[in-house]
Amino acid sequence: MKLKALFTLLVFGMFGRAVAQDPVFTQYFLVPETINPGFTGLMDTWHAGILHRTQWPDGNRRMDTEFAFVNAAVGANAGIGVTVMNHSEKFTGYNFFQFNGVYSYRVSIGDEWNFRPGIEAGYGTKNFGFGGLLLEDQVNINTGEISAGSIDPNVMRATNRINFFDISAGFLFDKEDVWFGATLKHLNKPDISFTENGNVPLDLFLSVHGGYAFNIYDTRTMWMPEDTKLLLTANYMRQTQYNRLDIGSALIFKAFTFGGTAVLNPEGKSDNSHLLTSINAFGSLQAGHFVFGYSYDFNTSKLGPTRGVYELSLTWQLDFNHKCWGCPNYQVELRSDGRAGYQRR
Repeated sequence: MKLKALFTLLVFGMFGRAVAQDPVFTQYFLVPETINPGFTGLMDTWHAGILHRTQWPDGNRRMDTEFAFVNAAVGANAGIGVTVMNHSEKFTGYNFFQFNGVYSYRVSIGDEWNFRPGIEAGYGTKNFGFGGLLLEDQVNINTGEISAGSIDPNVMRATNRINFFDISAGFLFDKEDVWFGATLKHLNKPDISFTENGNVPLDLFLSVHGGYAFNIYDTRTMWMPEDTKLLLTANYMRQTQYNRLDIGSALIFKAFTFGGTAVLNPEGKSDNSHLLTSINAFGSLQAGHFVFGYSYDFNTSKLGPTRGVYELSLTWQLDFNHKCWGCPNYQVELRSDGRAGYQRR
């Protein structure tokens, strides 16, 4: 029964931990709704988008993640929206789906800064095809017959689908060219165990992030077009023992953006841990009310041939006369007369 014992250990030990990790996105600053509910309604106009991520498309290791959102400002200070995420893994057959409602509120701090707390709550479901499992003690080696039962009660009681309620919260400080904030997801730590009497709480997910853009046209680089800006961005994420730090920069022009990020593992847990895990290139292009984004992650660790990670994004903004240089897709400018809200350039 060694094979059975090993399989049970893998499924209910390692897999139980693996499905507790949240999907992350390279284009977090192009679609910041993925990391912080405080961005909801920031545009002061209707805003929507979709984001697709394919990780390790080479063979059975492939994982696909989709994220979609729509939000708008309500009144002078509030923002409401919805987000949808779907994640699937080819090898395990695992699927995760979540639908959330989002609310944020803006508090003015002086003439320039805003404070935006936000909350996100919704319904999630995780699915894994345990019905296709075949264990050693189910096979009669003499006759070849397969029994419907197993002596392992945990495996036979496993359910294919679990449902849970999830709550997350975050805050954001922003002004015309700077934003920074933090998010803590899964505040209620919902149980995501696939077994009847199991207890696998969904671990807290922490993200601390920020962006700063400044005009480089005024720094004697006259070969750059007017209003060209340089963006600096960072995002630290942690969930139990897993951690990740993205740092990067980009050149922001009137209709397009291009740059790169480095993904670091700052808290390596073993001698085999890599400090630098990938180098990511990205770009975006504005066409009318739409912005198209693309990124590709070049793996620098020893995972072998994975064909990297790529993401495609498409966002829509009703009014592009709003500017926010701290985040390339966010075109919002604070009022210069000291009143609440935003003005057109």
